[in-house]
Amino acid sequence: MRAGKHQNTMSRQLQVDQLSWSINHNSILKNISFDVSKGEVIGIIGPNGAGKTSLLRCITNQQQNIRGAVLKGSVYLNNKKIKQYSSKQLAQHFALVAQKAEAIFSLTVTDIVKMGLLPHKGLFALNDDHDKAQIKRALVKVGLAHAEKKMFNQLSGGEQQRVLIARALVQQAQILLLDEPTNHLDVYYQHQILNLVKQLKVTVIMTVHDLNLASQYCQRLLLLNQGQLIADGTPVEVLTESQLSSVFKLPCQVEQRATTQDPTLHQPRVFFSLPPEQNSTNSVGAQDE
Repeated sequence: MRAGKHQNTMSRQLQVDQLSWSINHNSILKNISFDVSKGEVIGIIGPNGAGKTSLLRCITNQQQNIRGAVLKGSVYLNNKKIKQYSSKQLAQHFALVAQKAEAIFSLTVTDIVKMGLLPHKGLFALNDDHDKAQIKRALVKVGLAHAEKKMFNQLSGGEQQRVLIARALVQQAQILLLDEPTNHLDVYYQHQILNLVKQLKVTVIMTVHDLNLASQYCQRLLLLNQGQLIADGTPVEVLTESQLSSVFKLPCQVEQRATTQDPTLHQPRVFFSLPPEQNSTNSVGAQDE
């Protein structure tokens, strides 16, 4: 299992080094270190309150305006400290798709996707033919070319997530960050969104609630607990019965199954159950909380 460092520094895109974050002396993240190579799809997993969303905030330097917050350690993007980038420069490198779509009224799908151009243009710059072509390509890629004139707030949750991903594509960010992209979505849309994300061929860092979805769609997992990085490695390395039982405080069973695409690759399948003295039903499965 990794010790948080990759050997190939030439492909290293992001480096988190000894990162700790506290608010009003309440420790949220504790001495976290890991590297991200270009093109990796990384899932951040752990119980509620483990620090998953907070880690995303610190990676993108969004924690700086919180009163009483103290950040120690460093985050490097392309070997340059995050703090040395302007907000506009960070928006050219990072695209964030939040857990829930922000309240947007009277805007069409095209209007939302067009917002991805803002880091590269002036606020009142007119969109040229190249910009319009980018918007159309992004909508085609997420399967929503037919919906360009629809109102955003009339779309389903899965469609809204795809629109926000299209906006991120137009933003031309090097790193796509997603905070619980499948939260509140039906099973079909959960798989649709994560399969789309996996095929984008960009670096992806996302928090994932469902351990089995994380196992299926992420190349690498970071397991957090109480603000600490407990494990960093492939799903097979991280999703072990002993580690998960310890972190989630429940008896755990992990099964290995070969993928249909490659029989030599195995995806761990996770099942939790209540302790015998509390369990009056059969095992409850698949979710980490």
